[in-house]
Amino acid sequence: MQHHGDDFRGHRRGRTKKGPRSSALLLIVLDIFLLLCKFKQRKIKVQKQKYFKQNRGQLLQQLLSQKADIAERMIIPLDELTKATNNFDKARELRGGGHGTVYKGILSDLHVVAIKKSNITVQKEIDEFINEVAILSQINHKNVVKLFGCCLETEVPLLVYEFISNGTLYDHLHVEEPRSLTWDSRLRIATEIATSLVYLHSSVSIPIIHRDIKSSNKLLDDTMTSKISDFGASRYIPVDKTGLTTRVQGTIGYLDPMYFYTSRLTDKSDVYSFGVILVELLTRKKPFSYLSAEGDGLVSHFVNLLSEGNLVQIIDPQVMEGGTEVQEVATLAASCINLRGEERPTMRLVEHILHGLQVPRGITKMVS
Repeated sequence: MQHHGDDFRGHRRGRTKKGPRSSALLLIVLDIFLLLCKFKQRKIKVQKQKYFKQNRGQLLQQLLSQKADIAERMIIPLDELTKATNNFDKARELRGGGHGTVYKGILSDLHVVAIKKSNITVQKEIDEFINEVAILSQINHKNVVKLFGCCLETEVPLLVYEFISNGTLYDHLHVEEPRSLTWDSRLRIATEIATSLVYLHSSVSIPIIHRDIKSSNKLLDDTMTSKISDFGASRYIPVDKTGLTTRVQGTIGYLDPMYFYTSRLTDKSDVYSFGVILVELLTRKKPFSYLSAEGDGLVSHFVNLLSEGNLVQIIDPQVMEGGTEVQEVATLAASCINLRGEERPTMRLVEHILHGLQVPRGITKMVS
């Protein structure tokens, strides 16, 4: 019996010797895990700092330094946008394209936003992008999509805009149904776009040329109010200059031919693109794909029919409810798409004419 008891105690002592070894091993594994986590966090932090520097974060801070409250609000941490989009979940994608992907997100302050992940990779473009963000941060107009800020802690900068829920002007115009937007709505939207361009061209401290005006970047909110968006191609013009020479950028069908051939960008390039939108509103034809039986593009065919007094061939039947206003808008559109840039009207004059067309209607409605 004694012998067996000794064996049992010996066995128990042998088991207790393994305890410290197991605890030590567990501590070593835990230390390694914590070190790896620390290393990973440091690596992420270094990478964020690298991207922030690469994306000219210091330049943006410097440009915004005179308005510290704007600077603090404009530069948004990556963690905030990761949470806002559920780690950039594919289900949050609104649309994608050649210029990047747009995600829907909800910020910690409960603002619903659209987060644009750009495809910019060239350092020169990043420098220009930062300058544009600094300018756009100071824009506040009801017909311009509000820029909340940007994130510079990723390989390419992220832009954060207010979320506009009702699609684009292009979406509403080019539906399969025979009827689209009413003539009143089209005229009002055209006036709102004109107003936003007047603001960009002449009401901000440094005039801005949008450079890519088209129906697909004119967003409509819940009240069908138009908001101009997509300032990725925009350029600002120093106040002492009338234009600048730059790499041609824009969308086929809307692109100013004079700018295309000379690379000289002026505010009249936006006027041309706006004229194309007026033609699109009048005809419901797509500027980038339309070809007449004679092989003419939309702009050429429209101008030819207008000069022949035969616009009825191309005008959307629904807009005929606009009466004489349709002819006036058609004439205005033709002046905007004049091949000679210097003969095009300014956006201020265009806005004035469009407002003038709406005033009589407003008075009539009040009287009736």
